[in-house]
Amino acid sequence: MFVRLGAAICGAMIFLGCSFMAMAESGIASIYAYSGERTASGERAQPGGLTAAHRTLPFGTRVRVTNKSNGHSVVVRINDRGPFVRGRVIDLTPAAARVLGFNGLAHVTLNAS
Repeated sequence: MFVRLGAAICGAMIFLGCSFMAMAESGIASIYAYSGERTASGERAQPGGLTAAHRTLPFGTRVRVTNKSNGHSVVVRINDRGPFVRGRVIDLTPAAARVLGFNGLAHVTLNAS
């Protein structure tokens, strides 16, 4: 019984790991920056860096964010939690938003790798 339970838990963990690796999500991106404050991962926030906040992806995950209106994309690293506003899927630093060509909010697609 313990062996089956252990195998089931291991299988579930492998499945969850795979689901993060192949994740695709669409929604609204917003800009945030708290210069010098600590992020949820413990790093200092750097508005000039290509980082982002996501509710569930593990810290360190690299995500390709594509602006649906102009096709521009950027790869950011998840280092914080958020956004905490309904309907939004990711918070980006001002530097990442500049690369994507928006100021404020944008409709985006996320692809985690």
